[in-house]
Amino acid sequence: MSHFLATDDKPDGYKLEDILLLIRKDILARALKISDDQRLEALHVMQNNMKILGLISDAIALAEDSTRVLDKAFGPSSGQKPRIGTP
Repeated sequence: MSHFLATDDKPDGYKLEDILLLIRKDILARALKISDDQRLEALHVMQNNMKILGLISDAIALAEDSTRVLDKAFGPSSGQKPRIGTP
């Protein structure tokens, strides 16, 4: 799977599913902060957040599935060159 956000601590970057997990966690934390707010705007934002969480969860499952397929076919990623496609 593609790697993003390379840093000095993690030069190979993060897998797509790892980034999506962090985004989902952040959305959940934000949703908790407005969970008791009954104003129409807060309810609307909460409804949108719940839909986004479902979509992100689906995307995480797809990214994890792709990683499993690539790991099974080609072994774990070295982070140096792509296992499929062109560099």
